[in-house]
Amino acid sequence: MISIVDDDPCVRAATVDLLSSLGYPALAFASAEEFLNSGQVETTLCLITDEQLPGMDGLGLQNKLAANGSHVEVIFITAFPEANVRARAMQAGAIAFLAKPFAEDNLVQALQIALVRQ
Repeated sequence: MISIVDDDPCVRAATVDLLSSLGYPALAFASAEEFLNSGQVETTLCLITDEQLPGMDGLGLQNKLAANGSHVEVIFITAFPEANVRARAMQAGAIAFLAKPFAEDNLVQALQIALVRQ
């Protein structure tokens, strides 16, 4: 399962549609907390998350998952690609840190890398 966490409903829908069209099962969540409480963490092979979210941000989500022993691969997407945030995400093991709008091919390539790591 691929999980998408983004507070923008259009981004969630477009990302689910893209992944579904490529044959990847995907679920979308509006917040980190919604994802964490969904029961889907254990079945998620790759998490695509916005960095800036209401409540817990993407880095916080990545850190929470790691602290809980999860080995889910993380791809960040953000409209605010700050270098220091990117560095922290990548240092913590993120596969990619993509600036919105991003090329679909870049997301698909990052996803393929993430799934190979699983």
